Amino acid sequence: MAGRLYLIPTPIGNLGDMTYRAVEVLKNVDVILAEDTRNSGKLLQHYGISTPMHAHHAHNEHTTTDKIVKEIAEGKSFGLITDAGTPGISDPGFFLLRACVEKKLDVEVLPGATAFVPALILSALPNHEFVFVGFLPVKKGRQTQLKKLAEEERTMIFYESPHKINRTLKDFEQYFGAERKASLSRELTKKFEENKRGTLVEIHDHFNSKTVKGEIVIVLGGKN
Repeated sequence: MAGRLYLIPTPIGNLGDMTYRAVEVLKNVDVILAEDTRNSGKLLQHYGISTPMHAHHAHNEHTTTDKIVKEIAEGKSFGLITDAGTPGISDPGFFLLRACVEKKLDVEVLPGATAFVPALILSALPNHEFVFVGFLPVKKGRQTQLKKLAEEERTMIFYESPHKINRTLKDFEQYFGAERKASLSRELTKKFEENKRGTLVEIHDHFNSKTVKGEIVIVLGGKN
């Protein structure tokens, strides 16, 4: 395992979705890079993983990456995990991955959990072609991107946080039309998983009347 970066998916909710291989790699790397060491500590404890852990997240990755790349070049192995899902998919990971590739260092990405795949399948919307958008800009560039996506004919996938969901659904109704088909999934793989399919206005009405918790995936039908 010397001199290599591993990008390792972690469960998006149900701890049972951790793969055997992921556990083995995390036990054998020299250092684990975690988005939130407190959150990841619970996962590592559950699987009896005692590998040293360092914080690596969006707020420090630009200052820590050079040091990590240097240590990989010298023979150290690192396993990168995020709070949930696959590193690099709307999560830290891309910046470090790119730096390792530029230095021609070994990188390995393990397959595993990511929220948008089950959400896309559960939506029952066409999935032979799709566009992964992730999080929309909060302010600058938001309207421009929504206007552009309004012409997209393929199924679109978005991530959103609970406290912004009403605003986002309202924007979707405005730019895509209230009758556009969509699906909203939250708390995937957890006890209170919920999937709501229908038109944008139906989905908005459903979630506008309740307190929404958990990470959210919106799957939106393309323009007909």
